[in-house]
Amino acid sequence: MTRQILVTSALPYANGAIHLGHLVEYIQTDVWVRFQKMRGHECWYVCADDTHGTPVMLRAEKEGIAPEALVERVRGEHMRDFAGFHVGFDNYHTTHSAETRAFAGEIYARLKANSLIAARTIEQFFDPVKSIFLPDRFIKGECPKCDAKDQYGDNCEACGAAYTPNELKNPYSAISGATPELRESEHYFFRLSDPRCQDFLRQWTQNEARLQPEAANKLREWLGEPGDNRLTDWDISRDAPYFGFEIPDAPGKYFYVWLDAPIGYMGSFRNLCNKRGIDFDAFWKPDSTAELYHFIGKDILYFHALFWPAELKHAGFRTPTSVFAHGFLTVDGSKMSKSRGTFITAESYIAQKLDPEWLRYYYAAKLSASLEDIDLNLDDFVARVNSDLVGKFVNIASRSAGFIAKRFGGRLAPCDETLAAWRALAERAPAIAELYEAREFGKALREIMALTDAANQYVDSVKPWELAKQPEREGELHAACSNAVNLFRQLTILLKPVLPALAAKVEDFLNVAPFAWSDVGQPLAAGHEIKPYQHLMTRVDKKQIDALVAANRETLAPASDAPAAKPEKKATVTAPASATTAAPATTPASEAPAATPTIAIDDFMKVDLRIARIADAGPVEGADKLVRLSLDLGPLGTRQVFAGIKSAYDPAQLVGRLTVMVANLAPRKMRFGLSEGMVLAASDPDGNTPGIFLLAPDDGAQPGMRVK
Repeated sequence: MTRQILVTSALPYANGAIHLGHLVEYIQTDVWVRFQKMRGHECWYVCADDTHGTPVMLRAEKEGIAPEALVERVRGEHMRDFAGFHVGFDNYHTTHSAETRAFAGEIYARLKANSLIAARTIEQFFDPVKSIFLPDRFIKGECPKCDAKDQYGDNCEACGAAYTPNELKNPYSAISGATPELRESEHYFFRLSDPRCQDFLRQWTQNEARLQPEAANKLREWLGEPGDNRLTDWDISRDAPYFGFEIPDAPGKYFYVWLDAPIGYMGSFRNLCNKRGIDFDAFWKPDSTAELYHFIGKDILYFHALFWPAELKHAGFRTPTSVFAHGFLTVDGSKMSKSRGTFITAESYIAQKLDPEWLRYYYAAKLSASLEDIDLNLDDFVARVNSDLVGKFVNIASRSAGFIAKRFGGRLAPCDETLAAWRALAERAPAIAELYEAREFGKALREIMALTDAANQYVDSVKPWELAKQPEREGELHAACSNAVNLFRQLTILLKPVLPALAAKVEDFLNVAPFAWSDVGQPLAAGHEIKPYQHLMTRVDKKQIDALVAANRETLAPASDAPAAKPEKKATVTAPASATTAAPATTPASEAPAATPTIAIDDFMKVDLRIARIADAGPVEGADKLVRLSLDLGPLGTRQVFAGIKSAYDPAQLVGRLTVMVANLAPRKMRFGLSEGMVLAASDPDGNTPGIFLLAPDDGAQPGMRVK
């Protein structure tokens, strides 16, 4: 049965370039959409630039152009970058559009009529020179914890402390340098705390088909149990001057960018419907049987799985079928870094003449349906692409297709469908389709590469290059090469969602119509004429990767002649069972505990200790002592930590409990994955009290709170 499917990716912000971290999401979505289209379903993929907000307004002012001109220019750059990586949007629009404005006004009016919009007066910092209310990131000053200068209004980059803007010492506007003033302003709020919203979301978020298990668990924590009332109302307005849509019945007030950003999905699809004659209501009315899927990063799950469905439900529209969240990208085990040259833009990758399908394949080989981060290991990237795509896949055609053109006029012999390699392809294709559907791309590619190995084993067994030296075995050569070409065609069909450009080259070389999934298991007819073979893909040269990194490296001058030592990277930490106070001044030096020298308060404040809720816990295969923990830090997101507590705790009993973690420890790449911090535990260093004891806060502490 043909399905109706609408797919979106998160909207990139119109204030920066597309980089390789962004592309994880768009490549993942594109692979899934291409698979659906190959299956013959009606599948539309829409996106748009997220254009509104203070940063865009200020950047346009700095460049001396209108915000509209800026967002249109950046949109062109984004479309160029996505096209460079073969991301096949059916429509790429902008949130600064008549369609999005209309839907924003309509949804706001319906929510207001439903008594879900409230007005209240709040206090905010105001720049008296620029006459603008300041977002937290546009307020700077001295950290209230460590006195570091030029720190942002929400957290200190020197010591990691989190705070509110009114805690800053000597605050100033990052825009004008003026001292900000606290002023009152009336804002509009979406009443997410309303029992109607909370009751609906408790039901909606626990539908197994809508969210991954990890996401559903996180939302359950955010929602709490009935009566907890953990959700707070959402500020959906901003004061002028602001680049965005003015609220229809509130002059001088504008919709906050996060209000109209997801509505941009609807605006982009309406724009496509107007151009293609598609029935918009068939996809968005409350009783729609069409499927709606959002692919997003795990950092914006709160907006897409709480605010967005609650808005849609109470404004009279359908809610998403599923929200698919994914993890982040690390490069060589660490966050992307401009100083190391691993904050790589899409534009620079293409400019260095690297094949975009190398990256598409590598990402797909790493991706799963979970929220786990993926790592772009540059050495592994070179090795895997060269081995899988060139050494295995393309090698099948390069070792056999040339003989067809040179010796047999380009015409194929009948395919032998009794071959073990052919039967394996036919048998495994349904399972591969299921893996694509489930977004388990890594598993799908492992299956396809196993089939590629089988096809290469067939070519190795028949040895066309040796048959070609024996004129009396011309028929065997024709059959062997024709079988190899048919096997290669089948593998290309299976890889087409990941490698669309290479598949198009193969379609042209084989002189066939664009591949559909229904072509799996169907050989080319005897006598079918193919074109002369031309090389399809080159190997990655390590020098190309080195040049890419060099092109993206920013030289950062050291803060002093003696650089600060990097913190030691560990997966877990244990502390003494009781705190040790500093020794009195009369204590002899020989009696002072050597392992615990005194430190200054500034040293202690450099350690960012946070309350964390254990969202998930499980064993680590191949490790006797480690437990894998997924730690929810509230507004700071989720971290993965490997803790050496297996001897003391059953992982299943840890889920849901609160503990304390070091949140600003440099991540450590382990063979099991990336560990992004440490949990705190107590143990007796002398072994008098055997065991390990996780630290736990009193009731009332919430994930993300700072321990100080």
